[in-house]
Amino acid sequence: MKVAILCGSVYGTAEEVARHAATLLKAAGFEVLCNSRAAFDEVQAFGPEAFLAVTSTTGMGELPDNLLPLYSQIRDVLPAAWRGLPGAVIGLGDSSYGDTFCGGGEQMRELFAELGVREVLEMLRLDASETVTPETDAEPWLADFIAQLRG
Repeated sequence: MKVAILCGSVYGTAEEVARHAATLLKAAGFEVLCNSRAAFDEVQAFGPEAFLAVTSTTGMGELPDNLLPLYSQIRDVLPAAWRGLPGAVIGLGDSSYGDTFCGGGEQMRELFAELGVREVLEMLRLDASETVTPETDAEPWLADFIAQLRG
């Protein structure tokens, strides 16, 4: 199964979590596309059969700049071939920001809903004020994600 990881990162933490997820998915036998600068054409050409979004949150709950172009292209096209595919989101944020905590992750969940991507797990919220090793903290959730993809 081909898993496309859509990654939005400001300071590199979300990218680190995405790379760790890619390593675990590959070890579990999945083919993975993980490129924080991936263009829409690259994702579409990969032929994803599942999605994982890993994104931090910036500003007032927005997506990081590196993910915005891909996000906008996907929203403009809404590929019908992606409807019904499994997916999930890992959101990174800081709970001290209140209402905007993991806002980037929430935007990706909304995009997946518009696309008709089936959310197979509740969004994992990694709180920067509570964790110093988000990639390790994501491992139990990622194991559940892998189990969901295997059906």
